[in-house]
Amino acid sequence: MGRGGAVPFVDMLLEDVREMAEASRMLDLRLGAFFTIAVVETPDGRRAGLAATLGAGGHRHEENPPLPEAGRLLEQAPMAVAEYVHADSTFQAAVGLATINALLTVDEDECTEINAADLILEKGVGKRVAMVGHFPFVPAVREAAEALDVLELEPRGSDRPAIEASRVIPQADVVAITGSTLLNHTFDALIALCEPDSYVVVLGGSTPLSSRFFSLGVDIVGGTRVGDIEGTLLAVSQGGGFRQIPGKRLLVMNRR
Repeated sequence: MGRGGAVPFVDMLLEDVREMAEASRMLDLRLGAFFTIAVVETPDGRRAGLAATLGAGGHRHEENPPLPEAGRLLEQAPMAVAEYVHADSTFQAAVGLATINALLTVDEDECTEINAADLILEKGVGKRVAMVGHFPFVPAVREAAEALDVLELEPRGSDRPAIEASRVIPQADVVAITGSTLLNHTFDALIALCEPDSYVVVLGGSTPLSSRFFSLGVDIVGGTRVGDIEGTLLAVSQGGGFRQIPGKRLLVMNRR
């Protein structure tokens, strides 16, 4: 093993967006059933970022709301909102990660407009594959790979419980990790389990398009750029899932 660093990965991201955050302001923030979207006004214009909405914990009494600052978040500085990514509540952390994704400066010349799932399928042929998160393309990977283990906090079908990660991931030739692990603060522990010679992909709608991942030995970063901000605000507000978000672009950053 040997991946991972002494500094939590989200702290690296926060440092990368600090300068942009100080020159920006919050414009909009919506927490939908499946996705959270943050919109910021930057010196370069409006930007938007997404993160998965991972549950508010069900019904709460008014004295213990899942997001205490709801209704006042746009009054805060973008950096203060981005720092919600540290929250123990994944519902709150989604606010922070979506804001980070909006503030990140992405060099699109360094990206390819493809779906990271296609690369997992290509690299996984005849290999042992481990996936953290049950993605829609699981059946295709299962057919192509020698073996596939899907790790989930809430296993379904042949999925394995997430607590088996320390046994499953070190045995894998190809490892795919959902960016949502940045929300439940498991990413750093999971990346540390990957063997140095394994092929590692971080992907999903929550994934920051950041070259910082490469310092941890990640090979492919697959994220989403919001193209139609107004359309995405509307879709998220109405409970839209990932496929219902209009104008999105699936981009991939490749270490090699």
